[in-house]
Amino acid sequence: MGTGVIELDNISYNYGGGELLSDVSLQLQPGSFHFLTGPSGAGKTTLLKLCYGALLPTSGRLMAFGEDIATTDRDQMALLRRRIGVVHQDCRFLDHMTLAENVALPLMVSGRGENGTQENLTELLGWVGLGGRLEAHPPELSGGERQRAALARAVILSPDVVLADEPTGNVDWEMSQRLLHLLVELNRMGKTVLIATHDLSLIRAAKSQVQARVLRIAQRRVQLAGADL
Repeated sequence: MGTGVIELDNISYNYGGGELLSDVSLQLQPGSFHFLTGPSGAGKTTLLKLCYGALLPTSGRLMAFGEDIATTDRDQMALLRRRIGVVHQDCRFLDHMTLAENVALPLMVSGRGENGTQENLTELLGWVGLGGRLEAHPPELSGGERQRAALARAVILSPDVVLADEPTGNVDWEMSQRLLHLLVELNRMGKTVLIATHDLSLIRAAKSQVQARVLRIAQRRVQLAGADL
């Protein structure tokens, strides 16, 4: 057994009769920082979904924190998922709830609400620069505020791994830099970070801040990209 927090061992994934990913082997080591890039439709989102157990591989073995995903029961799976924070491409919020309530949802769902929550929540929202927006409702938020709120919600349970799918897709360059900085900070706290993006300038900007490795999906395979970015 390896020591990766998430390990893909010869994973294949078939979708709609065709093979989208083929023989993918990958280890995310604790505390590593990876980008996942590749053309649109190459399978970046699918690979992330495999990493957090939203999809199961057609063949091959997927391990998370030493557990084989295929043989975990629902309770084990729920515990594993708490250790993986996900920032989805289209961050969905409940419009009738405040920003603070939306971000705190994972706490409520996991039954870890109430004690000390408010303090942690305020601190977390301050960290992503939304300290003054706790009572705002999602429709009042800008794209950049929504993305930062999505990041806050993804890390509220203090996961070991943070997976972000195109987190800077709908925001301007300055905001994408802020989001990148927050993700780099999370990595410095020891969290394993994997960001799917087609924005090569974001990857270049990251390289001066963190030791980032770049994975590229092409022709159904995942390769470690060289220093050609």
